[in-house]
Amino acid sequence: MKKKSNSIEQARNYAFLLLKFRLRSENELYQRLVKKGFSIEVAKEVVNFLREKRFIDDKLFAKAWVDSRIKKPFGVRRIKQELLRKGMAQEVIDKQLAQIKENYSEIDVVRQISEERFKKLSGVTPEAAKRRVYGYLLRRGFSPEVILEVL
Repeated sequence: MKKKSNSIEQARNYAFLLLKFRLRSENELYQRLVKKGFSIEVAKEVVNFLREKRFIDDKLFAKAWVDSRIKKPFGVRRIKQELLRKGMAQEVIDKQLAQIKENYSEIDVVRQISEERFKKLSGVTPEAAKRRVYGYLLRRGFSPEVILEVL
């Protein structure tokens, strides 16, 4: 029995170490604990403990993630994909993205970024510049419809 409590203690310490650097989703933390070699039971127990003590909160994590990615700026599509990869529930993602759409205009952001990119591509043919800017904006997660509307 001593081994189990020791293992839980080690898993908690590792989880706190990870949380020291940045917020993490429950699934992300669980995956990291299992990858580190802790048993599934220990990983679940540690994640449950951290959730109960409010050290982790998926809603808070999603809000912080969305806020940080909007500042980069990234498009809503990319942010949604990143949150899905982090194991966030679809309803949590949808709620956070709905909240930011009130104050965030993708068209304005795409317009601003494309103007900056076109200035850097002054020596390139207009068609090539358009293709490059389109690809750049697409990789940043902006929707093709918004990009085409602006370009």
